[in-house]
Amino acid sequence: MKTPESIVNKLNQRKADHAFRELMIQGNSVDFFSNDYLGVAQLPFEANLNYGSTGSRLISGNSKYTERLENYLANFYRHEAGLLFNSGYDANLGIYSCIPQKGDTVLYDEYVHASIRDGIRLSLAKSFSFRHNDLQHLKERLRAAEGTVYVAVESIYSMDGDQAPLELLAEFCDAHNLYLIVDEAHSGGLYGDGGSGLATERCIDQSIFCKLITFGKAYGSHGAIVLSSNKVRDFLVNFARPFIYSTAPSLHAQERIEFAVNKVAQMDAERKKLTENIAFFCSEIKRVPVTCIESSSPIQSIIIPGNEEARQVAAHIQQAGFAVKAILSPTVPKGQERIRICLHSYNSREEIKALIGCLN
Repeated sequence: MKTPESIVNKLNQRKADHAFRELMIQGNSVDFFSNDYLGVAQLPFEANLNYGSTGSRLISGNSKYTERLENYLANFYRHEAGLLFNSGYDANLGIYSCIPQKGDTVLYDEYVHASIRDGIRLSLAKSFSFRHNDLQHLKERLRAAEGTVYVAVESIYSMDGDQAPLELLAEFCDAHNLYLIVDEAHSGGLYGDGGSGLATERCIDQSIFCKLITFGKAYGSHGAIVLSSNKVRDFLVNFARPFIYSTAPSLHAQERIEFAVNKVAQMDAERKKLTENIAFFCSEIKRVPVTCIESSSPIQSIIIPGNEEARQVAAHIQQAGFAVKAILSPTVPKGQERIRICLHSYNSREEIKALIGCLN
């Protein structure tokens, strides 16, 4: 089968840059790379709704169960309404491609997820990034903004694992009549009452225009929900193309989400164990001469500059029986290549110490 030369050249260049991506299977290695922070993905559940999907929500794919689940989740996450999407990527694409209008402005943290950036690119609004967690730079960017202004952040950043200054952002957005959108992909299930998220823990839900919870990380499932007002939900149903033109999640997948949310709400012991594992890792890593980005979340990143260098360190750790992943440029900035370690409630202290020993 013929392949365009442009594709072959791009792949060859990616290999020359030591940035070629390949799929891997974990096998029996100790898990230090999945987003299954509480081990929920490993839990079986008894499904009652073993049905597939029949079409988009606007044609045949809607149901009483789906609407009941959305209302339940909206109440659990402290918002007026919710709308399910097939993934967090689809949800962010839907939010940012249709809500900001021509003549509006999106101000976004430079470290936001690729799905947010892609959604912004599809929008007709102006957009400016601001330096990571830098409110002063956000204020400066605001001077160039026009129309309705949206501020896009994550509560926990997926590569560095650090937290956004949510209270300060909420105060700033309230004072300047800005619309704050918070992606809680890596905080849903881990923070707040019953895992309701970092925004709820910080008591700023009333200042949030839109909040995103994904179910593919601490919830060990798949899909996402956009939480907002009834009017915003109606707007997304009418204008969000990833929602309009996608087949609805199967009822089986939706039932798994409900199971996971209810299960995680009761996992205070696992959240406590995860917190203890994070503290233990942060204490032990100081004994090793490596650069570790400061983080109090399960995401811990060891900086290993250079794609090939990061790959070699990851291979060494993998050979010792630990599943880790090297994150390479251009996914992260050049010189910020890293080993991204994800901690879990089910990792033992012995496993954590052995992992750190591989870095010494």
